[in-house]
Amino acid sequence: MSQHSSLRSASSVGSKRSVLKRGERIKLMKARGQWTPGRLLTNLPKTKPE
Repeated sequence: MSQHSSLRSASSVGSKRSVLKRGERIKLMKARGQWTPGRLLTNLPKTKPE
């Protein structure tokens, strides 16, 4: 039985994800200098992946 074309994994499609996970957003904000210690982990601003 073959797999339906809409169920292919993201790596085979080759498109970039438009949504980051919370940990990835925090890591990116730290690299950009936008993260302040003691900040809450909820209600983070939207960030575009690089």
